[in-house]
Amino acid sequence: MQPQADIGLIGLAVMGQNLVLNMADHGFTVAVFNRTTSKVDDFIKGPAHGKSIVGTHSMEEFFKTLKRPRRVMFMVKAGDAVDDLINQCLPYMEPGDIIIDGGNSNFIDTNRRTKELKSKGFLFLGVGISGGEEGARFGPSIMPGGHVEAWPAVKPIFQAIAAKVGNEPCCDWVGEDGAGHYVKMVHNGIEYGDMQLISETYDLMKRGQNATAEQLAETFTKWNKGILDSYLIEITSQIFTVKDSDGTPLVDKILDVAGQKGTGKWTAIDALNMGMPLTLIGEAVFARFLSSMLDERKQASKLLSTAVKPVSVSTNDLEQALYASKIISYAQGFLLMREAAKEYGWKLNFGAIALMWRGGCIIRSAFLGKIKEAYDQNPNLQSLLLAPYFVQELQKAESGWRKTAAESAQSGIPAPCIATALAFFDGYRSQRLPANLLQAQRDFFGAHTYERIDRPRGEFLHTEWLSEQS
Repeated sequence: MQPQADIGLIGLAVMGQNLVLNMADHGFTVAVFNRTTSKVDDFIKGPAHGKSIVGTHSMEEFFKTLKRPRRVMFMVKAGDAVDDLINQCLPYMEPGDIIIDGGNSNFIDTNRRTKELKSKGFLFLGVGISGGEEGARFGPSIMPGGHVEAWPAVKPIFQAIAAKVGNEPCCDWVGEDGAGHYVKMVHNGIEYGDMQLISETYDLMKRGQNATAEQLAETFTKWNKGILDSYLIEITSQIFTVKDSDGTPLVDKILDVAGQKGTGKWTAIDALNMGMPLTLIGEAVFARFLSSMLDERKQASKLLSTAVKPVSVSTNDLEQALYASKIISYAQGFLLMREAAKEYGWKLNFGAIALMWRGGCIIRSAFLGKIKEAYDQNPNLQSLLLAPYFVQELQKAESGWRKTAAESAQSGIPAPCIATALAFFDGYRSQRLPANLLQAQRDFFGAHTYERIDRPRGEFLHTEWLSEQS
């Protein structure tokens, strides 16, 4: 069989199929294979009919269709399935061929795979892809990392199919080893935070102000035309307009138990490992866990008073609280990526990452353009919270933010992400925190030592606290 395919893709679930169709639309010939070969036939006869897509029914046939260097993309479940598929492919490959994992793999696995495959002469890319089914079909955000030598071979394909902001593709090289999957993981963590912040704001309006679905739709539609302009605000406004068969809002009929696929949890775990205060994303993950405790919540609602008080804040206050909390969430995410870059030796371009998230992905928003501008103005920016634009925005939002957090506490309606964002803001801007007492306690019970404000940093002292008592 004469090689004819520019790239091959294994795994024809919806995301895989849509990526293949996207590639074909942009002039590339794509070979496809699936463990259940009937899926290949259904795809070729159906959505792929008449397109530059080649169906294959065995690994041998699949690899014979690929031009050299062979570019093989996996769209399969993360974990052992990826390792199993790599082992199945290797006998048909030769040095210099490229394996591309486009699933939601843990970056630690991607770090390992890049090293293992390099030792065998193969190139590996761990590629984060965001945008869901629609993004995969018409333009996702793509975050490639791994062996940089493989990037030129896939760059024309990935940048062609990626979402565009102006003429700029939402796809660029991220960094070595697991950098691409790491950035995608942080993206998903921020997505958790965004969704929880929106849900908290909705709850304050729904339970605290008796807002109707029509009023909620109107408010979110208005917000989407201002500083909160984003995909998640847009779809939220649309959700409130959908009615159930009885004419009532469908959202009111949905069980309040949130699902998850684990990437937000990975972000929180890595923040703990890195010693970084990713408080908002952590609270967003915990809020999902709490939602799953449905039976206990029902029991507690009977034993503990659940009456709520009215929430006396304006929609402008709520908008400012949501926006300020969103700034904190992104700032924390970029702080984590900054630390990971140091830890793993990655040269992350934070402005380029913001651009990659500007279109195609779930957290796409006009706001990301401001993040790119901040890093363009100062590539060595320590934190978004120190950028002039965000300093100004937080100062403008602070009053409404505090009112919202206070009213949440007074009303009995939980807003953990809004509250923790405000607490982080106050902690980050505090020249002195009460950790001095904490260090004294640690030294008292465990002789863990402490530093003094009137001595050089790095000079550690210990006090025999009981003998010093006057």
